[in-house]
Amino acid sequence: MKAGIIGATGYAGAELVRLLAGHPKIDGLELSSVSYEGDHIEDIYLNFFKKVSGELKKAEAVIEAADVVFSSLPHGVGEVFAKACVECGKPFIDLSADFRFGSDEATFSTWYGKSYQYPELHGLSVYGLPELNRQLLKAKNGRVIVGNPGCYPTAATLGAMPALAKGLAGTGTIIVDAASGITGGGREPIRAYHFPECADAMSPYKVGCHRHTPEIAHNFAVAAGRAVPLIFTPHLAPMNRGILATIYIPLADVQPVFDLSRPPSKETIAKTVEIHALYTEFYKNEPFTRVLPLGSVAVTNRVRQSNFCDISIHIDQTGSTLIAISAIDNMVKGSAGQAIQNMNIVCGFAEDAGLSAIPALF
Repeated sequence: MKAGIIGATGYAGAELVRLLAGHPKIDGLELSSVSYEGDHIEDIYLNFFKKVSGELKKAEAVIEAADVVFSSLPHGVGEVFAKACVECGKPFIDLSADFRFGSDEATFSTWYGKSYQYPELHGLSVYGLPELNRQLLKAKNGRVIVGNPGCYPTAATLGAMPALAKGLAGTGTIIVDAASGITGGGREPIRAYHFPECADAMSPYKVGCHRHTPEIAHNFAVAAGRAVPLIFTPHLAPMNRGILATIYIPLADVQPVFDLSRPPSKETIAKTVEIHALYTEFYKNEPFTRVLPLGSVAVTNRVRQSNFCDISIHIDQTGSTLIAISAIDNMVKGSAGQAIQNMNIVCGFAEDAGLSAIPALF
């Protein structure tokens, strides 16, 4: 089976090349890049030297030759390629935001500044968070447009979903405080990602107006069955890869005891054990979501270069707030790896095919 990648020379596209080159069901790659058309991928990324070789072609040639197509293009430009794939019955897995909002064009256009070119396509799409929509993905039998989730929404949703789905969350505001590695900003040079600007610094950005906010809010509402008040603040962290999301979830039916001079009560400790057991049960059959043992804390380097999401469970000292911490590699579970996980589902492969690497700790 051949996989095509449109936009193969961006960071997410190159990560798709790296992962798909070792996939047991993929026996060839068809690659496209507008910026480097006619060049070879191994000349642009020397890590592929003598391992992966491929001429960068036009997108139309990739669609014609491939059996499944991944698009790693900027927001608002991939619909024409999705349409071509639908017309020839090939799965189209989009890593941009174009198909994350289904038929909700108003939200997409508000946050991304573009209208749908082919509105009818969006009714055919499935939001590709497997832990949320696995059965919808399976039901498409390979004929599907998949809107691959954003990296922050992946980490936030997986960290909060059990509490929301099981009614643990109260009506208060959920706070998602998250930090991302610099690769999340893409390959194009931007001053904010220049080494002297971001090294040895931790900086919030787009405070109160990040465009992943409506995606997180939608996922929370789906999980909870109701609208959920949300504050999301992203940060740029001085690391290449990773997202760490700390999620503060006010608990339902809990009367906080605001005596901070004392350690957590026995009741709070027991509640932590109970919620940890609930999370463990909720994710027990998920191949990539790992609920860590009590007392452990999710850390980005323990999921590096893997498709895992690690989650650790804590409760604040007053016993009123669940603190769920989730860690992913933004380039794998937050992007290319999750896209391949979606391909595996819609094509009927083992869900962990090509994604079974143990994280690289160092």
